[in-house]
Amino acid sequence: MSARPTATIADLPLSSAALDRLSDAGRRVAFWWRDDDARRPTPELERLLALAKDHDVPLALAVIPEGAEPALAERLSREPHVSVLLHGFSHANHAPEGEKRAEFGDHRPAEAMAGEITAGKSKLEGLFGNSFHPVFVPPWNRIGPSARTLLPHLGLPIVSTYGPAKARGEGMPAEHNTHLDIMDWRAMRGLAIDEADRLLAAQIDENRAGETIGILTHHLQHDEAAWALANRLLGLLAAHPAAGWKAAL
Repeated sequence: MSARPTATIADLPLSSAALDRLSDAGRRVAFWWRDDDARRPTPELERLLALAKDHDVPLALAVIPEGAEPALAERLSREPHVSVLLHGFSHANHAPEGEKRAEFGDHRPAEAMAGEITAGKSKLEGLFGNSFHPVFVPPWNRIGPSARTLLPHLGLPIVSTYGPAKARGEGMPAEHNTHLDIMDWRAMRGLAIDEADRLLAAQIDENRAGETIGILTHHLQHDEAAWALANRLLGLLAAHPAAGWKAAL
């Protein structure tokens, strides 16, 4: 059997043990990594790209089309393992007061939403070319049923939100979701490492359907705890023989 990693076992003992059980059974689990809210090159983006390069894992960057700068496309042109996904249109909240925030939550006419999705997709295709993958990432991971049904007709056969994939209905896009957000949004800091370890281990143990497990980050919101957690998670998952990595598609 392949040697098991030792560098991060002390930090993530439950996840490491869960991966060990898969390895002992001759099984593997696939992971992917999505980071949200990019518009332009920033020091935080440079840190994110360095992290992906250090661990040699593919990164899917969800880019907000309104305000997306050509400088971002130029920067990412030097990163062949980074793909670009469509992150809403302007990341604006259209939900009524008292409801959870959503840009595409069926609070507007379908025609208005379709127009924004089409415009956003066209802009990212023009900026990023073959690096753009036709995956729709709704801001705040929320999308209404009507907006969801629009996507395949607009050239977006895949939607990416948060949580287990739902059963795919007729005419609906496929789901390629994330399952572990490294941010504690109530505290506005990185998730505690023991909590992240517990959640990741549960995802690995419960992954009987073989769904690709998605790691979710938000580089512009990270504190040092979030950066440290991302580094430790990637360190374990990039090295363990029972873990494999996939791109956005």
